[in-house]
Amino acid sequence: MNDHPNLPPRFEPPRRALLGPGPSDVAPSVLTAMASPTIGHLDPAFLRLMDETRQMLRAVFGTDNAMTLPISGTGSAGMETCLVDLIEPGDRVLVGAHGVFGGRMAEVARRAGARVEAAESPWGEELDVDLVRRMAKAQPPKVIALVHAETSTGVLTPLGPFRAIADEVGALLVVDMVTSLGGLAVELDRNGVDAAYSGTQKCLSCPPGLAPISLSPRAVAALDARKTPVGSWYLDLSLIRGYWGSERAYHHTAPINMLYALHEALRLVLTEGITAREARHRALAEALWAGLEALGLELLVAPAARLPPLTTVKVPDGVDEAQVRRALLSDFGVEIGGGLGPLKGRVWRIGLMGHAARWENVALCLSALSSALRRQGHATPSDAIDAARQAQQMT
Repeated sequence: MNDHPNLPPRFEPPRRALLGPGPSDVAPSVLTAMASPTIGHLDPAFLRLMDETRQMLRAVFGTDNAMTLPISGTGSAGMETCLVDLIEPGDRVLVGAHGVFGGRMAEVARRAGARVEAAESPWGEELDVDLVRRMAKAQPPKVIALVHAETSTGVLTPLGPFRAIADEVGALLVVDMVTSLGGLAVELDRNGVDAAYSGTQKCLSCPPGLAPISLSPRAVAALDARKTPVGSWYLDLSLIRGYWGSERAYHHTAPINMLYALHEALRLVLTEGITAREARHRALAEALWAGLEALGLELLVAPAARLPPLTTVKVPDGVDEAQVRRALLSDFGVEIGGGLGPLKGRVWRIGLMGHAARWENVALCLSALSSALRRQGHATPSDAIDAARQAQQMT
């Protein structure tokens, strides 16, 4: 007999085109993999999957780092792992902050007991290299931390200049790659990144729940040389590596089915190829940019600094940005994001990430946005899709 006659029906999620800052659309084969039978976290078949996942993660990260694995948790868990494992109380940390997630890195470092300085640049612009260099030389830090692809602004920051600064002052370079991994060739080894973290729900087109990370030998040496225990037991890599290494020492029960999903998502990335995948993201981003400008909309970020998987669009005067987003969702099944922090109410964030980076999504987004703007009395030209198509053909 049913003890709860008022139980809700089984949840049936609506169909959406996820074109916001994340999560992104998940590839069908990834969803199928996730629905496979659960097995034990020490089952020989699962251990083989773990090894294959690590091997593919190294290829996608562009690294030979032995310490490359997915943390059980979202991208923020990856951030905390890299910072709390490498920082001890009293360490100096210099954080490049030009958006929400640089600020979040600074907050995590403070909570780890670091003496944190923030090199702040205007939101929507690249991180100021000269400012970071001056601050690093004035008070050499143990860690320089920055965001490669700032999800709150749509800015892509080149890494080479900051590796050079880290070399000058003997610092570790920690980089947030949550919105770049799987959409761009991040090349950890070539860029000299000591610790990087990401999330599965952006360009990897996997559900949220895992945080790929990678530590260089230099970063592992810093972890091993700690004088104090890592502040988080759950995120302590000196313990977690025992499970992911040859000894398979139990630490926590791995999210089995999420790892099935990541395994398949990485397989899809490498089947397409990193170079081809980056080219696809850029070509479709440039088509979107051309279409948005044809609608009379202004983009926040200068062309040279734009992040292909995520575009930030200024809201025109007199337009209710939240009402536009609601119309896109209710009438077209399209999700885009609003602004954060000082950009709240001033911008939309449109993501073309992984499986969602397809021409039909560019056309759908432009059509839906044009319709929603016209309803608010904002005149839009009718040739946005033609402009987008021409831009795509030119790339």
